[in-house]
Amino acid sequence: MELLSATLARVKPSPTIAVTAKAAELKAAGHDIIGLGAGEPDFDTPQNIKDAAVAAIAAGKTKYTAVDGIIELKQAICAKFKRDNDLDYTTSQVSVGTGGKQILYNALMATLNEGDEVVIPAPYWVSYPDMVLLAGGTPVIAEASIQTGFKLTADQLEAAITDKTKWLIFNSPSNPTGAGYTWDELKQLTDVLMRHPHVWVMTDDMYEHLYYDDFKFCTPAQVEPRLYDRTLTVNGVSKAYAMTGWRIGYAAGPEKLIGAMRKVQSQSTSNPCTISQWAAVEALNGPQDFIIPNNALFAGRRDLVVSMLNEAEGIRCPVPDGAFYVYPSIAGLIGKTSAAGTKIIDDEVFATALLEETGVAVVFGAAFGLSPNFRVSYATSNEALKEACTRIQKFCAELT
Repeated sequence: MELLSATLARVKPSPTIAVTAKAAELKAAGHDIIGLGAGEPDFDTPQNIKDAAVAAIAAGKTKYTAVDGIIELKQAICAKFKRDNDLDYTTSQVSVGTGGKQILYNALMATLNEGDEVVIPAPYWVSYPDMVLLAGGTPVIAEASIQTGFKLTADQLEAAITDKTKWLIFNSPSNPTGAGYTWDELKQLTDVLMRHPHVWVMTDDMYEHLYYDDFKFCTPAQVEPRLYDRTLTVNGVSKAYAMTGWRIGYAAGPEKLIGAMRKVQSQSTSNPCTISQWAAVEALNGPQDFIIPNNALFAGRRDLVVSMLNEAEGIRCPVPDGAFYVYPSIAGLIGKTSAAGTKIIDDEVFATALLEETGVAVVFGAAFGLSPNFRVSYATSNEALKEACTRIQKFCAELT
């Protein structure tokens, strides 16, 4: 009898984690590696948040909590949605999980049946399709090209929806492209969704506070209030608050859905880390003034990377609106051969050759559903970014 589940054969390990692991392995072996694969800020968690965690430990707040979060955190989340998004939720409409990934997974496990389809715009975060597959659903990929700024058009969404569609997964600003939808662009998509009342919306707003220039963030239920009753608005403290390792994600939506997600969580992880929950209360309720200066640093890094990559032969790098990624095209490099003799037949080969020949670790575009591209995380120092981009320029210049 086969030990492993047939469901497991439908999914693959996270490519971003694999790239980070390989880079770490090479670095441990003594190689000069610059890792641009990890999707986490290099800033430390703000001191007031760390202090709140220490205070929670000292006060003995270290026991089990309600399965999907303490009431104080749910209240802070409701206040955040009202303050930032003009959305009204009660605590019974809120779920807290061990990171945004668990929230998304719980929702899909709680709602998908065999044959249900989930529309996922590409480029997408690597885990979306595999979580849909694990939950028994069918991912339907709607490809957004560089010509549309990596943003899905209303016509593309309309074409992707069938009578089997249960969810649209929506992410803005985007991982991996940094593309952000304006109010008008999002309204065009919500107009389509209003014509299809059987389709629910799962928004991944994890990069909500990481945006640049004149871009203004908005979320679907805010743009189209009539979608409120079929929208799960997902967020977390990982990115804006530099709390990736604390593992707190959350969502708000209809009580029936939240209750179903609670049932899934009750039979998997139970409550998220108690200490992390109290830290998240402080993150959401405490000072928010560090976000703007952090964004200014990210914007400077973005401009540096975009400028240097666009100077590299055969690379085209659009300017992102938010997050901390760029998603350059290497269409001009396909078919060329590296100095070490590697023929660049696709973006995965490009990323492997770049790592092995220059020590720069990036994630290949096929992992995100759109090629030939690669993703760079600029959540690291200017010095590391300059050196990495210089190596990429040299690598590209030496291709023949």
